[in-house]
Amino acid sequence: MAIFFCRHIDENGCLVKNNMLQALIGQKIDQSQTFLENGERIPVTEVSVADNVVVQVKTDVNDKYTAVQLGIGAKKKPIKARVGHSKKAGLENVPSLIKEVAWEGDGELPKSGDIVTVETVFKPGDIVKVTGTSKGKGFAGGVKRYGFRGGPKTHGQSDRHRAPGSIGQGTTPGRVYKGKRMAGHMGVETVTVSNLVVVDVDPENKKLYVLGLVPGSKKTALIITKTGEQKKFVRLLSVKQKEDEEAAKEAEKLAKEQEKAASEAARVEAETEPTEEETTPVEAQTTSETVITPEETVADATETVKEEVEGASEAEASADEETKTEPAEEAEKEESASAEETKEGESSNGDK
Repeated sequence: MAIFFCRHIDENGCLVKNNMLQALIGQKIDQSQTFLENGERIPVTEVSVADNVVVQVKTDVNDKYTAVQLGIGAKKKPIKARVGHSKKAGLENVPSLIKEVAWEGDGELPKSGDIVTVETVFKPGDIVKVTGTSKGKGFAGGVKRYGFRGGPKTHGQSDRHRAPGSIGQGTTPGRVYKGKRMAGHMGVETVTVSNLVVVDVDPENKKLYVLGLVPGSKKTALIITKTGEQKKFVRLLSVKQKEDEEAAKEAEKLAKEQEKAASEAARVEAETEPTEEETTPVEAQTTSETVITPEETVADATETVKEEVEGASEAEASADEETKTEPAEEAEKEESASAEETKEGESSNGDK
């Protein structure tokens, strides 16, 4: 299968998304089950895909073929040959496992020491094939190892139930052909399972979840190779729930920010209220002076009428008093005048 690779490296030396490397080395962790969005229950295999480091790049010029060597892990007590190989690539640790991935593209080749992460190669909905080493079963007979039918159970065949039967001809050829399926060691073989689907990628924990079962026991090394994409892909229910939780948290965060902004605006408005209160009493006073209600006009009219009536009565009373006092004053004047005349007459008589 053609494997393409476009070089996009970040500041940490990691290959970022859009690279076209189609295979990575992983490790089988566990088998479990989960649910899709439509409620279907599916078996899944959890695969740990740590950062793969490019150990060596094979080229047509030097090696007569093109391939990329990927390494994973760190070996505690490596042999000197592996130490020298890793040192030439500029690696600090010696990888515990090194695998080659075929290269058939014309793009720029990676360099030794580049790091490839799981999210840069795989995404949910990818169709992959997984290659690994099967579990060891020990020595097994033909029925278990190859699914032989066995011999008849009746007609006196008491010891032929799981027998392999004939293994060849007679004198000619006088031997057993190589590759004859017979009892022997079973398992510990390289097995490839195709048409598996990637249902989830966890870049934080560097894990890959594959729909179906893969060969090997736990902690078995696997090579995961991308072969296509599924057109009608259904997401995991857990992924949807996680997205819903994130959306709810985002909405809650937005609501808190809006509430905080509203409280801040209220605080600013409360700080600006005293200046408004200082100006409002004058305006209220002016408006109270200018605005006259009908009840106030009626009260004012009644008061003015009362004042006019009281003024008229007071004027009449003062006029009556003036009329009464005028005759008395005239009488007093006449009496004083007559008294003065008598005094003058007496004085004149005395002079005489």
